[in-house]
Amino acid sequence: MIRMGKKPLEGIRVIDSSYVFAGPYATGLLGDLGAEVIKVEGPLRPDFTRGGAFSGMLPENEMGADPWNRMSSYNLVNRGKKSVVLDLTRKEGRDVLVDLIKVSDIIVENFTPRVMRGWGLDYPNMKKINPGIIMVSNTGYGRGGPYSAYPAQATTQEATHGHAAVTGYAGGEPSKAGQSYVDFLAAWTIATAAMLGLRYRRRFGHGLWADIGMYQLGCYNVSEYVLDSIANNIPGERIGNRHRQFAPQGVYRCAGTDAWCALSVRDDHDWTALCKVIGHAEFAIDQRFSTETARRANHDVIDAMITRWTSTLPKIEAMERLQAAGVAAGAVLDGRDLNFDPQIKARGLVEMVEYPKERGMGARRPLIGRPWKFSAMPLSINGPAPAYGQHNGEVLREILGYDETRCCALAEAGIVVDKPVKPREVPNMTMDKRVEIGRLAYWDPDYKTKLGIV
Repeated sequence: MIRMGKKPLEGIRVIDSSYVFAGPYATGLLGDLGAEVIKVEGPLRPDFTRGGAFSGMLPENEMGADPWNRMSSYNLVNRGKKSVVLDLTRKEGRDVLVDLIKVSDIIVENFTPRVMRGWGLDYPNMKKINPGIIMVSNTGYGRGGPYSAYPAQATTQEATHGHAAVTGYAGGEPSKAGQSYVDFLAAWTIATAAMLGLRYRRRFGHGLWADIGMYQLGCYNVSEYVLDSIANNIPGERIGNRHRQFAPQGVYRCAGTDAWCALSVRDDHDWTALCKVIGHAEFAIDQRFSTETARRANHDVIDAMITRWTSTLPKIEAMERLQAAGVAAGAVLDGRDLNFDPQIKARGLVEMVEYPKERGMGARRPLIGRPWKFSAMPLSINGPAPAYGQHNGEVLREILGYDETRCCALAEAGIVVDKPVKPREVPNMTMDKRVEIGRLAYWDPDYKTKLGIV
């Protein structure tokens, strides 16, 4: 029984030997739940979120002496962890990992299948090291099958598992569904699998292996299209913001720059309400729009009518007027809106995390927390993301019990380091340049004051 105030995963140790978003975000959530999470990176292989295309922004857009510790994506998904850097390409580094496996509960990894197998650390061998270990592997296609050896990433898998085929405007090209959508499906799946593994171990006395294939996760999320094709021989198609049944449905331009409001009319009652709101009650009985079939046939005409009304109003006002009339509607919120959204604020989704002065990150930074709460215990982010190799000494000496001689030998041999041998490139450009090339829509010079992080 969990006592009041105790986090549910206190006393659980997690090895996070994963990169980019899916595994790191999942283990970050496990850390929020109280687990001790040890992030393992390589001297020649720092996490991709420490620099490069996935790394996000620098605080105050300043490189600092250690930009690999300052990137926003890295600091978000790796919050509250400990960092140890091991050269796993060498036996001495793998020996340290083996010792860590012996005293841990969960390991999360996202190497292609050949890597862990080649190191003798696939699950059949790992359970010999620690019968209670819960191994969670997240790969593009899972273990087994003709694609299993292929490297993969979520941004390209959207094409192979069908998302891109049904995402986009009618008559247009296939499109991506945002950035790395399936990475986050995988993150939630990894966290769930790890906790199910703990329950399984408690019940049966030994660990298990969760083999996750992101390809299958993506297919699962287009399952209605798969079933429609099998049962009705109807292939999926791109319909933009429209709906096969509801009409009208779309995202409509509002007053202001890049301002939009979405709405969906579900039935005749909604249609009548919408007509009254936009000041054309007579359209409710117009034969061109009197049925769902008729409205779908004349969707372009209706879209123009709605846009003439929404384009005169700020998006929040348009949303509130539509909602007050009973029409399903929502303003399209951007990053600035979300930081000041009253519902998000009331739920405490954005948390302020304190940083030590020596990190040069400013005293506090806002990070996204969790969308769920527990009645019996407080949950919060367990501290900032660690600097590269920050906890090498603590892990080797205090957790593994190595003596000073062995620790020094590992450092001298370059098995354990605290700076990347080849740091990933960090984008270095002004904020205005980022806006100019489309990396940002805009930026607020006084954002620190607005966010309360001065």
